[in-house]
Amino acid sequence: MTNEAGHAATRTERGNIEIVRQVYAAFARRDIAAAFALLDPEVEFYQSDEVPWGGHYRGTEGAQAFFANLIGNISSTVVLQSFIDAGDSVVALGRTQGTVNASGARFDVPIAHAWTIRHGRVVRVQYFIDNPTMLAALQAPPAAS
Repeated sequence: MTNEAGHAATRTERGNIEIVRQVYAAFARRDIAAAFALLDPEVEFYQSDEVPWGGHYRGTEGAQAFFANLIGNISSTVVLQSFIDAGDSVVALGRTQGTVNASGARFDVPIAHAWTIRHGRVVRVQYFIDNPTMLAALQAPPAAS
């Protein structure tokens, strides 16, 4: 097993980092059931209120609301660059790239997602993005056709 940089995966990466990788992979292939199977029933999602999909969401219903709000605003792909293993916490670093649904404006925004894993399940995720860059894309005029 290798990571994004092509380095051999460490023993730790087969643990909590592997769970986080599985969540990202499930979402990337649009397998919501597989992604949600890795979430604790009382999972918590946090993102800055500065973005339209931001806020605090709790439980699987909250997770569904978060993702519905997110994909209602943007179409994006997360490109992961590295992971930081901090015991029960994993930080995923990378970029989110895509388009704003309302305008077609493109974006490429740095991200840091902080995951907390307990007993093999995600109990908390805090999404950090470069808010000024994302807000600029959200406020951009519609793309010329």
